[in-house]
Amino acid sequence: MNPKLTLEFHCHTLASKDSLARPEDLIRAARKRGLDRLVITDHNSIQGALAAQKLDPELVIVGEEIMTTKGEILAAFVQEEIPAGLSPEETIRRLKGQGAFISVSHPYDTHRKGGWREADLLEIIPHVDAIEVFNSRCMDPRFNHRAELFARRHNLAGTVGSDAHAVFEVGKSVLVLDQFEGPEEMRKVIRQAQVKTKLSPWWVHFVSRYASIKKKLS
Repeated sequence: MNPKLTLEFHCHTLASKDSLARPEDLIRAARKRGLDRLVITDHNSIQGALAAQKLDPELVIVGEEIMTTKGEILAAFVQEEIPAGLSPEETIRRLKGQGAFISVSHPYDTHRKGGWREADLLEIIPHVDAIEVFNSRCMDPRFNHRAELFARRHNLAGTVGSDAHAVFEVGKSVLVLDQFEGPEEMRKVIRQAQVKTKLSPWWVHFVSRYASIKKKLS
């Protein structure tokens, strides 16, 4: 039997406006915590993921968290950066053109700009591979619960992630799944994945706020 892979699907580096995590530090922490794959999903950028992949090509999968006009989309196996501000439909079209694996970030988190209205979510679910059913940075547990119920109701696969903006957060929520190579194999194994999840403390949002302020001042 092939050993399982432990996958972190959602994390950030200093390529995101609200993170100071260096790629090399994120990689070191991921390896120390037993992660086998790390999808780096910076906001509207793949530069941090590309830098990290050069350092550890086996571990790092290039991803992106993309702000559309209606909410954030979370993608893995991104080859070309997608700009912010496009419609969800155009964003998904461009991702599909690259063969990327497409999920949806924290869809019910109304405390964050990237949350979704359910009517808008319903329009895109025929065209995505999964939605994020647990995000460690969701401060209200109901947000994750609603996402999980939505995925079940619409027979969608689920992703989970720490949404780490600081190195100490990485690996808080992971998928444990069969080995895969590339987005197509990920689609085949994602539904059988086991999840290990844990909420981050409420104050982690101050960490990312500090990063944003520091970058603006500098």
